Amino acid sequence: MKLGVLFSGGKDSVYAAYLAKKNKHELSCLISIHSENKGSYMFHTPNISKTKKQSEVMNIPLIIQKTSGEKEIELKDLEEAISKAKLKYKIQGVVTGAIQSVYQSTRIQKICDKLGLECFNPLWQIDEEEYLKMLIKDKFKTILVGVFAYPFDEFWLGKEINSKFLKEIKLFNEKYQIHVAGEGGEFETFVLDCPLFSNSLKIKNKKILKEGENSFRMEVEL
Repeated sequence: MKLGVLFSGGKDSVYAAYLAKKNKHELSCLISIHSENKGSYMFHTPNISKTKKQSEVMNIPLIIQKTSGEKEIELKDLEEAISKAKLKYKIQGVVTGAIQSVYQSTRIQKICDKLGLECFNPLWQIDEEEYLKMLIKDKFKTILVGVFAYPFDEFWLGKEINSKFLKEIKLFNEKYQIHVAGEGGEFETFVLDCPLFSNSLKIKNKKILKEGENSFRMEVEL
């Protein structure tokens, strides 16, 4: 089936795309929503502009849709982007990286129903610890580009999700109830390499932005 991928460049959307391809679907395009609202209810925002670099090493065309990020209104922009993908690339379905967010999954499903498209959520309700183990086993090079909860600080930015990280985040889960895969919005990620990429992306420069006591973002230049 020809699929469009709702694509943020973070671990969930990239891994969902990987699973879709593994299941013999054709990844016809990537769809990135560039939200002006960093607190968007729907969309990942750290380093969203860098999805262009990822699309290049994946050799998959990218549709970019801008939105003000206003709650509910941003869904019209998402629908417009998916409509473009259906018209231009003849997609028959949409892949999402939704894991637990009913808010996100139900709204995407509603848009797909309206447009006559299938909706695939290959990570839905996955065990978060097992999911990180799968990322590591399948050679995803994934780094943290945003942290938004105690006890995180700026020194976590750029850390790679590996076996050491898994041990640390499990301790945070036990002590502070931090979601192991960041499903509570505690951290955001960016994928630098994976089996879908023709070559690894390299960080040339980075800028750390402090937004609150335990809230930091890292913007990267590739």
